Order: sequence, then structure tokens, then C-alpha cells
Amino acid sequence: MSWNSLNGDDLRRPNIRRTSSLTSSSQGSYETPEMGELQRMLWTPIPCRGNVNEVWPNLYIGDLYIARDIEQLRRMGITHIVNAAAGRFHIDTGAKFYKDLPVDYYGVEADDDPKFDLSIYFHPAAKYIRAALNSPRGKVLVHCAMGISRSATLVLAFLMICENKTLVDALKSVREHRGVCPNSGFLSQLRDLDIRLNSERGRSRGDTLKL
Repeated sequence: MSWNSLNGDDLRRPNIRRTSSLTSSSQGSYETPEMGELQRMLWTPIPCRGNVNEVWPNLYIGDLYIARDIEQLRRMGITHIVNAAAGRFHIDTGAKFYKDLPVDYYGVEADDDPKFDLSIYFHPAAKYIRAALNSPRGKVLVHCAMGISRSATLVLAFLMICENKTLVDALKSVREHRGVCPNSGFLSQLRDLDIRLNSERGRSRGDTLKL
């Protein structure tokens, strides 16, 4: 599959800026919130505003309908697709489904179940999305069935791992554009990731101060 973008028309999209990696909640005083506080952040209802939304520059979250709409994907100029609900019992698309599009396909066979360990895909998927966005005219669609839980969790993990965002900042950034709501198990896994990354940042700051 080609890594080059189609010259399709852009969707109308909100003005999305790359904010500084050191936002107010990612300073040295930041502590990962407890689960209850994180869940309260998700209580505010936010509409999904359609089948697909750009939540970070050239990074989109969508549902099964946009994933199966070849002509819309062509118009958007999508170059890479991450299916967070892959497999014949979920959204069974795959590379062959997109044979008429010059896109690269990455499948994750995840269940939208709090007991499912999606965290094993956090770093591989983040690495894939990072490389895709760095490719010529890279535009990435991450989707599941509804574009709310599985796909959102992988995008949040990407922002935390590759864009140096805390979980709080990642949630705020994405929910400005789409009403995502990871299930409780995925939220807990993201919280564990946040704790590890925050600890690593703390050690890195300490090493810098010693120099």
C-alpha cells in the first residue's frame, strides 16, 4: 500500500493547533487524578458531530460508517487507517477492503470490554500513528464501531506517548472536537500509562537539574 496521500478535498474542519507540550497540567506539580475525578470529566455530554472529526492536526477519530465510505475517505485524503475493532466479529475491513485506495492499514482486534487489555497496543499503535503523520501528506483515521471508546483510547495514548500530554490534557484536547468516552477499563489503563509517563518525566527533569 502507498504511503502517499490522495489529492482529495479537505473536509471543513475546526481550527486545530498544536499546543505546547508543557501545558498547565503537565508541570512538575501534576499528579494523575483518581478514577472518580477522571470519570467526572467524561460526564459532560459532548456530541460527536458526525461520523468523523479531526481531533489533532491530520488525525481523525471516526466510526464504522466513515471507515466503510471509500469515496469520503478519498475526498478526505486519508493515507493511513487504524481499525481498533478489527476482526471478522467486529469491523471486518482489512487491507483488501481498501485495495482501491492508496492507504496503509493497521488492525487492532479489540473488544469494547472493560476487561480487555488494550494497553498492550498503546505503544505499537502510537509508533504507527507517529510514523504515519510524519509521512508525506499523512492523514490518519483511527476508528472503531462508534468512534467513542476503543479508537479514542488509542488516540489518547498516542497524545500522551508521542505529544508529551498528560491524560487530563489529552482528554481535554480530544473532547473539544469529539465526544469520546473510553470505558472504565480503558480509562484505568490510560491512568496507569499516565502515572508511568509522569514518573519518567519526573526522573528526566531530575537528571536535567543535576547537569
